[in-house]
Amino acid sequence: MGAFGQSSTWSIHGPTQLVGRDAELSHLESALLRVRTQKNCQIVTVFGGTGIGKTRLARDFLTKQREGGKDVLRVFRGSVRDSAAPYGVFARVLRARFGIMEGMDAEAAKAQVRSQVATVLEDRKVGDVLYFLGQLLDLEFMDSPLIEAVRSEPQQMRFLRRAVIKKFLEADAKSSAVTKFPSEPVTTTVLVFDDLHAAHDDSLELLGTLLESLDAPLLILCLARPELFARREDWRRLGGVRHTAIELSNLSEADSVRVMKALLAPLGASPAVDDLVDSAIPFASGTPALLEQMLSIFHELGVIEVEESLVGDEKWNVHVDRLSKVTLPLTVEDAVKARLGALSHAEREILERAATMGGVFWAGGLLAISRLDGEAPQVWSTASNTDAAQLRAALKELTDRDYILRLPDSSFVGDDEYVFKHNLEREALVSLLPNSAKKRYHRAIADWLSFKETVRTSDEYMAMMARHLELSESSGQAMVAYLAAADLARDQYANAKAVEYYGKGLALIRGGAEVDADVRLRTLHHYGDVLQVLGKSEEALSAFLAMQALAFKLNLPSKGGAAHSRIGRLFRDTGRLDEAGVHLEAALLLFEESQDERGIASTVDDLGKLQWLRGDYQKALDFTQRALAMRRKIGDRRSIGLSLNNLGLVYQDSGQFKQALDSFEQALRIRREIGDLIGVSITLNNLGTVAQDQRDNDKALALFQEAYEVARETGDRNRIALVLTNLGETYNRLGDAEQAIWYLKQAEEIADELGDKLGLAEAVRGLGKAYLARKEYAKAKECVSRAIDVFRALHSKVQLGVALRSLGEVLHAGAAGGDRKAELLEARAHAMQSVWLFEEIGNDIELAKSCRVCAKLMREAPEAATDPKLREDAETFSHRADEIFAKLRLSSAGLDAETFFGSS
Repeated sequence: MGAFGQSSTWSIHGPTQLVGRDAELSHLESALLRVRTQKNCQIVTVFGGTGIGKTRLARDFLTKQREGGKDVLRVFRGSVRDSAAPYGVFARVLRARFGIMEGMDAEAAKAQVRSQVATVLEDRKVGDVLYFLGQLLDLEFMDSPLIEAVRSEPQQMRFLRRAVIKKFLEADAKSSAVTKFPSEPVTTTVLVFDDLHAAHDDSLELLGTLLESLDAPLLILCLARPELFARREDWRRLGGVRHTAIELSNLSEADSVRVMKALLAPLGASPAVDDLVDSAIPFASGTPALLEQMLSIFHELGVIEVEESLVGDEKWNVHVDRLSKVTLPLTVEDAVKARLGALSHAEREILERAATMGGVFWAGGLLAISRLDGEAPQVWSTASNTDAAQLRAALKELTDRDYILRLPDSSFVGDDEYVFKHNLEREALVSLLPNSAKKRYHRAIADWLSFKETVRTSDEYMAMMARHLELSESSGQAMVAYLAAADLARDQYANAKAVEYYGKGLALIRGGAEVDADVRLRTLHHYGDVLQVLGKSEEALSAFLAMQALAFKLNLPSKGGAAHSRIGRLFRDTGRLDEAGVHLEAALLLFEESQDERGIASTVDDLGKLQWLRGDYQKALDFTQRALAMRRKIGDRRSIGLSLNNLGLVYQDSGQFKQALDSFEQALRIRREIGDLIGVSITLNNLGTVAQDQRDNDKALALFQEAYEVARETGDRNRIALVLTNLGETYNRLGDAEQAIWYLKQAEEIADELGDKLGLAEAVRGLGKAYLARKEYAKAKECVSRAIDVFRALHSKVQLGVALRSLGEVLHAGAAGGDRKAELLEARAHAMQSVWLFEEIGNDIELAKSCRVCAKLMREAPEAATDPKLREDAETFSHRADEIFAKLRLSSAGLDAETFFGSS
């Protein structure tokens, strides 16, 4: 991140002149100097009453350091605006640290966090850190094995959270402070926690622990009212001598006069300045924020008027005679009330209605609310629209007086869009409205939105309408709108939004909103689908189980079959093959009972893919060809494309190469024609593997890159991880191990986060091969061994055989050239195990590859020169590989099978 002002969105300029705070600034400067010289953490707590200038002191201090010092500051600020959020203040600090903007897509935010954490920690094992950072940022990362082990122990989870957050903050501060050359500026990290008196207990506990234990060049500024010390009596003692507490007292009268005169500078030398100062000072009582608010009130009540001027500086006129009628506020809250009190009844009513609409509002919505209680004209003519003209004039006046801001472009064509300038005023307006009025306004806004053309095509606006319906207590209609928003988001592959909206719709259903059983079943089905795409496997499983339970209660075997089918696919895709088989068999029986031809065809195809994963290619071929015939009879092109793709996989792995290419190309053509982006990505990836097997790595790279771009467009993270693994493998074959490792680490992180064990193991095995290419044998062995452990646990025989072969190659390469006979024997043993495994499952292609590797390892063994039996065995394995490739060459109708499927 850059210097202060770039890494933080916190504005550093304010209207009030900072005076009377020299001693406090000196304390802050000393603390920063100690951070830079002692290379340790320093804490400063600045406390004082509301509006006393805590935030302004911190701003001016940091601004001065930025402008006057040679070193760079990274400043990240969190303000407690929502004390109900357990770690809300940390969330704001971390969002600033990672550059996460409001409304940013969750997947993009997660990718950004993951990348930056990996850079800071210089470690690919960042799962624990991501999990806890994700909790604070409201981003869901998958559990690591460590998290899973302590999940049921809250105390352990709390301890672990502290440890990993501490680890990251320390590493981040230290890495940013490192310079390559003495002349380079030093970067110091500053964390600002504002309004700590209102922070949740969990936030205070975590921060208190960090203040005691952080060991890094880091400045922590804590800003709070004195109430903080009532909640945490030990606060001043946290951090020991590294902690400085600064109390901000009210400004002296002389300093208050200086501030007020600076604010009144546009009045020039007017003798009325002293009258205004004398009027304001007693009421402000040395509180800087009140001096600012009083100036606003002088304007609102007409004591000060701005003189119209086309050139030159702005000038003000003063009406001293109006001063006696002014009642000045005593607190910031009173100041807000005074600003609102300066509104006419009509203006206040307009802003109340606007505040109900939200931080952003439209003139058309306000007009709809204003006409709720009016009588419609007998004849609607131009003259009937005078209220609209009056509303526009009032909004212009409120804009001129700095209550609201008109946006240059409106989301709705032909309407004017506005935002509130001061959120505190909007919140105050909402809080003062009776609930009955709020409900009526929300309903009017929802009705108005329902006729906007763009609402029906935008998930965001549909969700906005749903929120207003929900707040108007129209829960049934709100539920329907949320589900419509979810469907829109799902259709646009905005899966994170879809999950949010489906969740809200289902919450309303659980709360009593009436809905047809068919809608509820469909919603659970779609909700589970998008959860699975996002890698939230356990939540997806819960949705599918709820769908299955409802179908059973209503005795709907076809719907029950669909639920079991989805559960089976989920288990299959995460490597739980035996459980997948149980649910897919149950789905098939239920579909057959209900004579659901589409369901039968789909499940037969799923069973074929399951047999393919198990390595039983004859069964896989039987199932898949049967499913394709059924789907062609039904005529569903999307399903036909899926079956053709799966058939191609079976043909490919059983050595029928021409048929495999033909199946993939047919599938790709259909999927492109119907716009099935996920299907296009899948088939492009499969064609890439065919090009790999042909040793046409440039073509493979192009196909995988296209598949990756399509997968990113859909947001299918399981698919992204798979394609990244294949990209890494291709770069490894092209001799670019650095690029290979970069892609494979990304694949490993995504698969680990998603809980995709098969995908994780494939990525890790690929990393092993890449490290082998770089001759980093220890890392290569560790990675491939990890992959073997996973494949064994999943009973995934094909992948296990490939991994065993890879481990043999790694061990042989690491032991070559030295007296390491035991490792060479172990390498041959692993390669032999892969041969026996492929013999058992009948995978001729992989069997031939393993035979080739066995022959190679035996020929290159140091004892081969003196051991005729070893040389004979090598020739036997080599001859066997040649025979298999010759057979495959014949079955592939002219394609060179040996070139097509060379050794991995």
